[in-house]
This record gives sequence, C-alpha cells and structure tokens, in this order.
Amino acid sequence: MPAYHMACVSSATSKARISSSSTDLQKVNMNASTTSPATDAIPIVMGYSTDPVGNGFVASLARPGGNTTGLASSSDDASPKQLELLAMTIPNLSRVGLLVNPDSPNYLPVLKNAMTASQKAGMTLVSVEARNPEEVETAFAALRRENVGAILVVSDGFLLSQRQRIAQLALRERLPSMFQQREFAEVGGLMSYGESLLEFYRRAASYVDKIFKGAQPGDLPIEQPARFNLVINRNTADALGITIPSQVYVFADEVIE
Repeated sequence: MPAYHMACVSSATSKARISSSSTDLQKVNMNASTTSPATDAIPIVMGYSTDPVGNGFVASLARPGGNTTGLASSSDDASPKQLELLAMTIPNLSRVGLLVNPDSPNYLPVLKNAMTASQKAGMTLVSVEARNPEEVETAFAALRRENVGAILVVSDGFLLSQRQRIAQLALRERLPSMFQQREFAEVGGLMSYGESLLEFYRRAASYVDKIFKGAQPGDLPIEQPARFNLVINRNTADALGITIPSQVYVFADEVIE
C-alpha cells in the first residue's frame, strides 16, 4: 500500500496567507491538500470556503476547472434566518452588532446578505471589525457604545479560534449572541444556526479519496450543505435572563443544557 502524508493548513485570514499556504504545501510535495487554492502544482480540496466563485478560486460550482474542488459554505444564505431567530427571541430588537474579520475573503457575501435582511426587517446593523485578539476587545467596547441589543458573528478561521473569548465577552456585556457554527454555542454562545464543520471535513475526505483514485479536481463539482442546524445553549439563556420562545425551540436540532 502506498504511503500518504496529510498536511492541514488554514488560509482563512487573508489572500496573502493563501499564497503562503501554497508555498508551504509545495515544500512538502503534497499530492492533495485540504486548503484554499493558490497554486497549479498540486490538487486542492477546499474543506470549507465561502463564495469560491466570487473569490476567484473556481470557475463555477458545477465545473470548478483547474486544480481545485471541494466544499462551499452557504453561510451567506443563513444570515437572514439568523437575524429572524434573534428577532423572535429578543422582543423589540432594533440594533444588532455584526462582528467581522475584514481580512477574511469570506465575509463580504455574508455582510451583504445580512445588511439586506436587516433593512427588510427594519433593524440597524452595526458592523465592527477584529483582526486580532486586541481588536476583539475593542469591538465589544464599540458595541457597548452603540447600544446594540444582540450580536451576530461572521465566523472565519481567526474568529473561530477566539470563540471562547467572544462568548465570554458577549455574556459579560449581556448581549444575546448568534453564530454560524455549533462550536461557538458549545463554549457559551446563545445560539448558532448554520452548517456542521465536522460534516464539511468528513465530506472533504471523499474528495481526497477520489483524487487519489485518479479523478481530476476540476471535474468534481463543488458541494454545498444540504441543511442548517440550530443549536441553543439553555445555560447561556438562563444567565442572560432570556426565555427562549417555544416557536424557536421547535426549530432546534440541539439544546445544550
């Protein structure tokens, strides 16, 4: 049996990092990788991406072309429902903070949809930015001054790594919080509504298998998630003094006690 080596590289924080990740992978002479595209030398499997067509990573979802394939998030489609769930949970919610990492190539589609959804719902969306741990603290201070009633976090690799601190700050500021991934709710966020990262990575493995068996990455269509999951942290709701309405609980896939 041939021996294979796997290298995991995250390049979610910036396009410059994508290029750097490509160089790292070339140095170890990988046959396939689960990262973002930046080189024609090796097959690329995207374990998680947002708007890969708009970001110029692939030609289309059906026919990626080149050496890149994998999975694409629909997190930009989830933001209207995330705002709706917050509005159902928080009476008279009118101002919502939006925490983003502006260095991430993934946040613009989510920001656009969230802005459109908030305008339709008659809400004001207050966007704050964080590129490093210090700016996370600064962002919450800005939200305090803006007197928002809840916070929606547009996740990326960096903000995911800061999930415990973000959940703690939201609780300290008495802000109901909404996230894209369960991992945030697991560490104290109020709710998450979005895709399962574990499912993304499990499905990415099937792409690697197909490439090892001779498939061309550019011929393998980009997959998108079949469903979103709603996770509610009841302990956080109790700590915030929030009663989750029954019409929200009925949609929950998981309730963390």
